[in-house]
Amino acid sequence: QVQLVEAGGGLVQAGGSLRLSCAASGRTFSNYNMGWFRQAPGKEREFVAGVAGVRWILSKDYLDSVKGRFTISRDNAKNTLYLQMNSLKPEDTAVYYCAASARQLTRAAKDYEYWGQGTQVTVSS
Repeated sequence: QVQLVEAGGGLVQAGGSLRLSCAASGRTFSNYNMGWFRQAPGKEREFVAGVAGVRWILSKDYLDSVKGRFTISRDNAKNTLYLQMNSLKPEDTAVYYCAASARQLTRAAKDYEYWGQGTQVTVSS
């Protein structure tokens, strides 16, 4: 089992920044592929960014609309995943979730076995 707890959400004006964190406990964090997803009201959960575990050489993937604005990183010594979000836009408003997968780095939510409870990000115009 892996337990995930997100933090760092909040209300920010357009153009501002937030840094989300996801603290993991349980099995070896470094072996898991980690992802950030988000879900806006009335919309499906979508992949935002992912970073592979050590066995996959820590490769990264981003949703096109966040490339150049968001940066995913992980600190395996601290069992923590991060999402630095800059130049935020109102359309980034959503509940953000971190998730862990023991399989491959993927954009499909169904492939992630463990999920956090989510943290709300609201970007005002």
